[in-house]
Amino acid sequence: MTFQLKTDDLTVAMITMNEEKAVAKVILDIQKVVPSAEILIVDSSKDQTAEIAQSLGARVIKQFPPQGYGLAMDRAIRSASGKVVITLDCDDTYPTDQITELARLVLEEGYDVVDASRLKKKPEAMPILNYVANAAFALMASAFFFTRLKDLHSGMRAYRKAVIIKWQYGPKPGDAFPVELLLRPLKEGCKIKVVYIDYKERIGQSTMRPLRSAWWTFRRILRVRFS
Repeated sequence: MTFQLKTDDLTVAMITMNEEKAVAKVILDIQKVVPSAEILIVDSSKDQTAEIAQSLGARVIKQFPPQGYGLAMDRAIRSASGKVVITLDCDDTYPTDQITELARLVLEEGYDVVDASRLKKKPEAMPILNYVANAAFALMASAFFFTRLKDLHSGMRAYRKAVIIKWQYGPKPGDAFPVELLLRPLKEGCKIKVVYIDYKERIGQSTMRPLRSAWWTFRRILRVRFS
């Protein structure tokens, strides 16, 4: 039997900051795959990202002045109306055609978190230093949590909302928040699945700060493991 999404099943949530070059394409690609899904954006842009998104039917929550990726993502997940929240970077790097399968794994197969890993092998679109750092932190977390992990920073995951909103993340979400969104459910015994996806070149400029992200990744691994 073919898997069918209901209108209240799914929210696709994105965090945006000056993504006007990519936002229309990403939203339209999502709508082709899951036309019934809510598209929710928490936006901190100075450009026309929010206006473009609203014109295409997305629900936009303004967070201005910006308070950081972590607080924005926490707000997006908690504000979503769907039973499943799929996070997605709004830069066209992630495959929207995998959204339905990620939602199915939660709704039909009972997973609480589905991690769409970019790191089955080194993606051509990922700089070598980023790949090495991601792989090293994944190995570190695997040792601490006794589970083979591959990608702590994927921007594409499916979360069962009723599970993920139970926890307060702190001291505040901050940088490297996807690390805690994966490790906290793992520590609490949630049912987690890893699937592999292709990762593409982004549209627009990255705002990631590598050294700060590395520090927060290390801090979050330790925080979740020993809290």
